[in-house]
Amino acid sequence: MTVPSNSPGADLFGEPVPLPPQRFEARLAGTLIADGAGFETRAVPSLSVTLEGVPGDRHAGHARPADSRVPWYPRGTPIRNARQLSIVAPDELAEIARRLGVPEVRPEWIGANLVIEGVSRLTRLPPGTRLHFAGGAALAVEGENAPCRHAGRAVGDHFPSQEELDLAFVRAAKGLRGLVAWVERAGDLLAGTGIDVRVPEQRLWTR
Repeated sequence: MTVPSNSPGADLFGEPVPLPPQRFEARLAGTLIADGAGFETRAVPSLSVTLEGVPGDRHAGHARPADSRVPWYPRGTPIRNARQLSIVAPDELAEIARRLGVPEVRPEWIGANLVIEGVSRLTRLPPGTRLHFAGGAALAVEGENAPCRHAGRAVGDHFPSQEELDLAFVRAAKGLRGLVAWVERAGDLLAGTGIDVRVPEQRLWTR
């Protein structure tokens, strides 16, 4: 088997050596909730989460209906809700804004619940990463939050003079849109406090 150029090497059997687990500190810069009629979130000082997510948030619940993100199920089929919270990073939002040619893209415009600082390339954190918060809550990262036209339209509403931002957002935000996660342990999420980030060992799977 050929070892990828970015691999740390191979073991005696020719398998890529796994990247070791990592643990480091980050900061919860902002907490937001989607408790209104629309797509956008609003800033709050803190969030108390249960195993169903954020009480009162539009994405709360143990289950959710299948949508276009999971086309292998009929639309509307109840499936486990691994999208209880949406997480973004300020530096990635700034890069999206630069690519779109707009002054800014705010977390609340695209429905984010958490703004995290201090994680390089946040969107690339692997599934299974655990985020342990000072208030006792712990989240499990499900994976990348793929950009969609719905979020793009929300951004476009703030810049009506620029056409087709909904489509441009999908391209500009690829790999930068942030993460979705689910609650592994109930507790509090307090804006301005620290996060213990625990990245699991990573192995490249090939067939």
